[in-house]
Amino acid sequence: MTSEDTSAWKMFFDGVVNAKGVGIGTILISPTGQHYPATTRLRFFFTNNIAEYEACIIGMNMAIDQDVEELLIMGDSNLIIRKAQGEWETRDVKLIPYRQHVEDLSRRFKTIEFRYIPRCHNELADALATLASMLPYPGNAHIDPLEIQI
Repeated sequence: MTSEDTSAWKMFFDGVVNAKGVGIGTILISPTGQHYPATTRLRFFFTNNIAEYEACIIGMNMAIDQDVEELLIMGDSNLIIRKAQGEWETRDVKLIPYRQHVEDLSRRFKTIEFRYIPRCHNELADALATLASMLPYPGNAHIDPLEIQI
């Protein structure tokens, strides 16, 4: 699959960890150019790599919900992209479940490609993640964190 493939959807993702908080952003783009953005602020603190994985996973789930068969995933996290491509091994015990989950989700697509892009080409996902990290928590909303057994 190539980016010129007209039947392929595109997905951009980014995660941001800063002094204000943790935010993730993803944009799913249809072959006709329709944009589906998603962003959220995470209520517990993550490393930047985990935030990137969270953003990638949310985007992949959005694509699955849209019955996407062919997906090109682009992000500026060299670590996430290289691990998803199978080029790098995952040694950090906290990242292994995330890498495995991305592999499991990948099987739901007819074709899937992961491509590294420089941050300057990932501006919209980065902006969504940055804005989400800066938003105050709504006082009455609470989502319990998922418990993952290792």
